[in-house]
This record gives sequence, C-alpha cells and structure tokens, in this order.
Amino acid sequence: MGTVSLNDKYLNQFIEKDEVIAVQDFVKAAHRKIHEKSGAGAEYLGWLDWATQLDKDEVSRIEETAQKLRREAEVLIVIGIGGSYLGAKAVQDLLCPSFGLNKMEVIYAGQNLSGRYMEELLSFIEGKEVALNVISKSGTTTEPAIAFRVLRAWMYEKYGEQAAERIIVTTDKTEGALRKAADATGYTSFEIPPDIGGRYSVLTAVGLLPLAVAGVDIRALVDGAAQAEKDLASEDLFENAAYLYAAYRQILNARGYSIEVLASFEPAMSGINEWWKQLFGESEGKQGKGIFPASVIYSTDLHSLGQYLQNGRRTLFETMISFKEEQYQSRIPFDQENGDGLNYLADKTLHEVNQQAMNATALAHVEGGVPVVTIEVERVDAFHTGYLIYFFLKACAMSAYLSGVNPFDQPGVELYKQNMFELLGKPGYEKKI
Repeated sequence: MGTVSLNDKYLNQFIEKDEVIAVQDFVKAAHRKIHEKSGAGAEYLGWLDWATQLDKDEVSRIEETAQKLRREAEVLIVIGIGGSYLGAKAVQDLLCPSFGLNKMEVIYAGQNLSGRYMEELLSFIEGKEVALNVISKSGTTTEPAIAFRVLRAWMYEKYGEQAAERIIVTTDKTEGALRKAADATGYTSFEIPPDIGGRYSVLTAVGLLPLAVAGVDIRALVDGAAQAEKDLASEDLFENAAYLYAAYRQILNARGYSIEVLASFEPAMSGINEWWKQLFGESEGKQGKGIFPASVIYSTDLHSLGQYLQNGRRTLFETMISFKEEQYQSRIPFDQENGDGLNYLADKTLHEVNQQAMNATALAHVEGGVPVVTIEVERVDAFHTGYLIYFFLKACAMSAYLSGVNPFDQPGVELYKQNMFELLGKPGYEKKI
C-alpha cells in the first residue's frame, strides 16, 4: 500500500547533499531525545506510540457513543479551542462530504468570542435534535467555558434533566472543572491523556469521538498513524521522510527562508492547513526562533497571493501536498462551438489538469527563487490521513529539537490571557493596564 513520501527534486538548486549529511548527527541526537524521552518536554511524548498502544476497548466505546449520538441527534456541537478542535475539524473537512451532503452535522463552538457567531449558531440549532461534546483539559479555558455555559443552558431549557444524556465531556481523568461536572451530573466522559498536549491530540478521544460521529472510519485513521509510526522509526534521515523534511526546513531557515507556505490543490485541505499552522507555530515559535507557518489553497490563491509568491521577498519556501491517485472521474466535455477554446482539454479529468497546475506552479516558483518540497500522499482516505498526521507530528518534534526549543510547551500563549483577565476584572487579577 502506498503511503506518504517526500519528493525533493525541486530543492536541488537550493540545498546541497553535503548540507543534509552535515546535520545527520544532530538528527540522531534529537531522535534519541524523542525515543528515549530525554529532551525538554519529554513528559508530553505520549503521542509517539499512541496509535499502536491505543486500547481497542476505548475505540469501541467511542464508536458506540458515536452511534448513539447519530441515532438521537441531528447536530453535534463540539466545544473547544486550539488543539481541542482543530484536528477534528481538519480531518472532517478532508474526509467528509461538502455542501451539506453529510446527514449528521458536526459543527464547532468555543473557538472564538464572537457574539454574532453564537447567536447565529443558536438560531441554526433551533428546532433540531442536538448533542454537545465539550473538550478541555482544565474546563476553565475562557472561550470554550463561555460557550459551554451558554449552550448547556440552552440544552437544559430544551431537554430538562434529559440534557445530561446528550452532553459528552472530554477532559482530564481526575482533575479540573469539567471532570467535577461530569462526576456530579453523570455526563458520559472520555479522557485527555496527561502526556499528550492539545495540538498532538487528534488521534485521542479529543478527535476520534467527533470524527466517529461525523462518519469517519476512526480505526483506519489510527491504523494509518500506526503504520507511520513503524515506517518513520529510523534515526537515519535518508530513511525517514519526516526527519528529512524537518532537516530541509531547518537548513532553509538557516539560509534566511523563515516563512513556510503549506500549499495544497484540494480545497478540502483548508482544515489540515489550519491544524498544521498551530502544530508548527506553537511548537517552534519560541525564544525569538521559529519558521512562520502560512498556507494557501491552489489554484484559487494563485489568483490572489500568486504574484507575491512569484516575485515578492525571497524569505519563503513552499511545501506542496500532492494526492497521487485519481479518485474522482470528473471529465471535461467536448463542446462543438469551442467558444472558450478549451477543446484541447476535452476528455481530460479535473485531476489531470489539477496535477499539471501543481507541476507548473512548482516550476514557476522555483524559477522565481522559491524552494519547493513536495509531500506526496497516495490517496484521500482515513488511513492516509492518519499517516500524514503522524508524519507531521514526528517531523515537528524533530524540527523543534533541531532548532533548540521545547516542542511541547507554549509559554507565550499565557500573556494575552492574563491581560484579558485583568481587563475583564477576573477575581485575583489586579489591573496593570
């Protein structure tokens, strides 16, 4: 079975093989930090072998809960922010039908503080059968806690005490406000593993429950990650595509390419883009270091950002995601009049045209001075998505260690929270602004 591979043919004029060989010892040292759990943040390496160690009974419980929710509800509202929702939404966007074709709707709340968003959500669910899945390790993160307070009140007003049967909590096993609420009310609950941080948690109940409700084959998703775990276990970066990707990123960064643009030619990849940006941005952006993660969807963005990418400041490189297999047979018809001049494309599939658009873009951007690396994924399905997720998790940990930072903390996120608490008058926070 094909999986995920790295195509570096467009990097030849930007990186010499000697440069890559020179970082091999650093990669091996970082590999030991990861696998011996001896580096900074090692207490959050639970994701490393999660897919192969995952309790199958827990997967069954997730599936049974999802089936119950699909029977009893039309809409599942997932309440969470950051890693508590981005991973699930990313996989859902990629694997589930577009244009409202999915019978069971999974929507998101608690990822913003917009009054308009909440009012429109409440209007949308009026008259519908609803369930909630609130996800937070502490239960006190401001955005999801506010959303849960509002939506919990709506649920109890609609269902009375029966609302408790429609609320699922995913939180810490023993501590926190949500754990106390679950214990007090009898909400069905799932555990956020203590050794897996939010942005690394999509393959835990954090992501698996919403995805199972949305109709994703979560066993295939986990199986893909388990296969990646085996395939990406070597310390040799020439045998480990995730490590080679990490090495390329850091070599380019050292040369002044400090912005990475993740580019895909599939609109359904937009959620993966957002998850990837959190993963790498929050893992690497510390101590005045880090590659800034940005993203585009082509060919759409070739008509907006394309000019900058082609001729702008040469501080960026591109990572393109390519899906190799032609899964959808949408062909371009022949037209007798040929008023648009497109008969030269007659009987070609959109996949063929899209692939050539990708090749043309890569060639143009390389000519314009943009290093391009391509991650090739065999096909769009749950197995390969799980594989790609693990590929990025492993690459991110390696890349962060190569740059000398802890991949698993996020100290900079706390300051805005402290300032917000002060401005809003939270007890215990004295105003300094």
